[in-house]
Amino acid sequence: MTLRRTSIVAAVVLAAAAAPSAPAASGASAFAASASVKASTYYVDCAAGDDSSSGTSAGAAWRTVARASGHTFGPGDRLLLKRGTSCTGVLAPKGAGAAGAPVRIDAYGGKRAAKPRIEGGGARAALHLVNTEQWEIRNLDLSNTGPATTTERRAGLYVRLTDYGVARHFVVDGVDVHDVNGADFKDPDPSGGILFTVQGTAKPTRFDGVRVQNSTVRHVDRTGIATSSTWGRDVDGANWLSTGVQFRRNKVDDVGGDGIVVQKARGALAEHNYVDGFNMRSGGYNAGLWAWQSDDVVYQYNEVTGGHGTRDSMAYDIDGGNNRNVYRYNYSHDNEGGFLLVCNAEDTVSDGNRVHDNISINDRNTASPYAVISVVCGASTDTQVYRNTVVTDRSDTALVSNNGPSGVTFRDNIFVGAPGTGSPIKDTVSTYEGNLYWNTAQPRDPKAVNADPRLVSTAPRIPGDVRLKAGSPARGAGTPTADGTTHDYFGNPIPNPPNIGADQSGRAPGRAH
Repeated sequence: MTLRRTSIVAAVVLAAAAAPSAPAASGASAFAASASVKASTYYVDCAAGDDSSSGTSAGAAWRTVARASGHTFGPGDRLLLKRGTSCTGVLAPKGAGAAGAPVRIDAYGGKRAAKPRIEGGGARAALHLVNTEQWEIRNLDLSNTGPATTTERRAGLYVRLTDYGVARHFVVDGVDVHDVNGADFKDPDPSGGILFTVQGTAKPTRFDGVRVQNSTVRHVDRTGIATSSTWGRDVDGANWLSTGVQFRRNKVDDVGGDGIVVQKARGALAEHNYVDGFNMRSGGYNAGLWAWQSDDVVYQYNEVTGGHGTRDSMAYDIDGGNNRNVYRYNYSHDNEGGFLLVCNAEDTVSDGNRVHDNISINDRNTASPYAVISVVCGASTDTQVYRNTVVTDRSDTALVSNNGPSGVTFRDNIFVGAPGTGSPIKDTVSTYEGNLYWNTAQPRDPKAVNADPRLVSTAPRIPGDVRLKAGSPARGAGTPTADGTTHDYFGNPIPNPPNIGADQSGRAPGRAH
C-alpha cells in the first residue's frame, strides 16, 4: 500500500530503538518551570452547570465545553466532565502539562453512569488539541457528525502539531469514538477517529510518547487510529520519525478506510488490537493494520477481520519505506483483500522486514494481481515470511501472487488451498524454501513438503483448528532461525528443529483452543 493511494498467550519481547536527540519543543522550558505551580481541578456539567461559575468544584461546574476551551490549563491541572451528560460543541482546551505533571481530562460522577459525551457537530474534531504536550485523556465518549461531506476533514480526537519541535507524553485511555462522517482524505492529514498529526514545513516536528489504549473507534470515516506527519528521516541531520508510539488493546469497527496506521514512526508497538470491518466506504487503498515510512515497528497479538473490497483491503501490510518491521503472533481471517501485502514504494527502501508465527484462515483476494499474500509494487530487500499457517477455503483466490517484485523469501510456512479444487500459487520470482503445500503447489521450492499437514480440523475456523495432529509431516521439519523468538502463537516453546507452520507444540493437542 504505497502513497500512490495518497498515498497481534505470551510475553512481549520488543526491541525498540532509542529516541533520537532533538531540540526542545517551543515553550517546553516554560512548561517545566511551571510544574511547581499548584494544580487545580475544573468541572463541566453540560446538564446543570453554569458558565458564570468558578468551575472549581462539582457544585460550581461550568455548563459548556466552550467555557472550558477558553481556559488555559497548566501542569497537573484536571478537567473533569460529568458522567451521564452530553455536551455539544468542540472541546479545545489551551495550555500544556509538564514532565510528571500532565494535564488530565477525565470523567467524574457515578461510575455506573455513561461516559460524558461530546458531539462535535461536524467541526474538525470533538476534542481538539493544537501545539501542546503532556496531556492524558480518559473515559470520554466522542462523536462528530455533520452534514454529508466530500471536502471536510473531521475527527473524534485530533492532536495536531505544526512547526512545534518535540511534543512529549500523550495518553488516550478508555475513550470511545463513534459516528464521524468526515471526507475520504488520507495522508498526511486524514479524517478519522483518534488521530495524531504533524504538519508544517518551517520547523522539524514529531511526537515522543503517544499511547492509545483500551479505546474503541466505531463507524468513522476514514481512518480508525493513526499517526501521520509531513516530516521524516534525515532532516537537518536528525531523524524526525515519531517515537514512543503504542497502540494497545483497542477495538476498531466499521471504518471507512484504514483500521490502525503507524506512519513515520520508529520503535512503535501495536499489540492486542482488534479490527473488524475496514475499507468499508473509501475509494482509496486501505489495510487493517500497517505502517508507512516507519522503522522497527512490532505488531503482535492483533486480530484483523472483515476487510471489504479487493483494492488492497488486506489485514497487514509491509509498505513503502518500512525497515525491520515485525509481524508476529497475529491472526487474520475472512478478509476480502487477503492476509498480507508486500508493497514497497518508488524511490524508497523497505528492508529487513519479518512476518512470522502468524495465522491466516479463509482470507482471499480474487482480483489480479492480488492473492491471500500479495507481492506487488516496488521490490523490497530481505523480506522473510516464515513459520506462518495460511489456509483458505476459496478456490477462486491464489494463496500467493507476485507481479514482478523480488526480495521476498517464503520459508517453513504451511500453505493449504481449498479442499478438492485447490488454490494456486502464482509466484515465479520470490524464493521458496521448505514450505508445506496441500491443495496447492510451488514447483520452485527445492525442499517442498507436499503432504496433508494433518491439521486438527480439515475446515479451520479458529486458530486452534490449525494446530497439528500427531504424525503431522510438519513436525520437526523446519529450519532453525536465529531471530530471538522463543515461543509460538499459542505460547508453545519453539523446538529445535522447529515445526513447519505456526503451531510449534511438541505433541498433538487434546482439543482445539
